[in-house]
Amino acid sequence: MKIDGSSSMLDTINIAVSGLRAYNRKMEIIGSNIANLQTTDAGNGEPYRRLIAEFKVEADKEGQAGGVEIGSVVQDQRDFQYVLNPGHPQADKDGYVAMPNVNWPQEITDLNLASKAYQANAAILKRYQKMVETSLELLR
Repeated sequence: MKIDGSSSMLDTINIAVSGLRAYNRKMEIIGSNIANLQTTDAGNGEPYRRLIAEFKVEADKEGQAGGVEIGSVVQDQRDFQYVLNPGHPQADKDGYVAMPNVNWPQEITDLNLASKAYQANAAILKRYQKMVETSLELLR
């Protein structure tokens, strides 16, 4: 990041905005995981697989870090959980039902962390706005 004037301030804003976008998308993905906590058939004959947002660094024209974005959304390949529920329509011959590989405490923890990161990026933009307002007042 440059320290020679307005372009460094715009870089800061762009990085904070990219963080807002990326963490908003991450919270949407976590919401999908939570919503499908009990989905035993995701349309392909298997339970819902937990989704994971993978971040990647955005680079500017000079190759400097310019923010963050969701690079890809991948399915968690951990094993499904099996619960004994013989009356369930998806139960196997032994009465076990394959359940999604979504872990409620992990999702809530991830959601809390993503929310805090989103708030931190919003705080950066708020501080920048105050700094601009103060600068304009000084110029009057």
